[in-house]
Amino acid sequence: MPTLITSLSALIELSVAPVFLLAGIAGFLNVMSGRLGRISDRVRVAERHVHTLTADDQVRSVRRHEILVLWRRVTVINWAIGLCVASGLMVCSVIMSLFAGELWNINLRLLVVTLFVLAMGLLISSLVVFLVEVRLATKTINIVRTIR
Repeated sequence: MPTLITSLSALIELSVAPVFLLAGIAGFLNVMSGRLGRISDRVRVAERHVHTLTADDQVRSVRRHEILVLWRRVTVINWAIGLCVASGLMVCSVIMSLFAGELWNINLRLLVVTLFVLAMGLLISSLVVFLVEVRLATKTINIVRTIR
């Protein structure tokens, strides 16, 4: 019986790192979903301005371009969120595999390593896509600045 407790204790220690990674992914998802909400609000405001503007065609054209960039940002941030969620699912699969392998006494090391590497690859991809969205946000600011 002491070996079971020792084994379970070691397994819990081993699974703590992926759990912290999962907490970090959750925080990142929170940030990205907040950005998505702000982008959506900005799209609504910009579309309302296009429909109510009595200004010249140049201002209308700039507003339309801003709306296109905002919709591109929505698409990009959705991809970043999807990749981040997939990364979180892989981390959950790592944790589940660790416990399942110990419970059923099966060697799942290759699966755990593969899932972890996949989780890291998805997280890296999510961060890169998020960086693209931030660059688009800067572009949107420059577009709006030309109107004022």
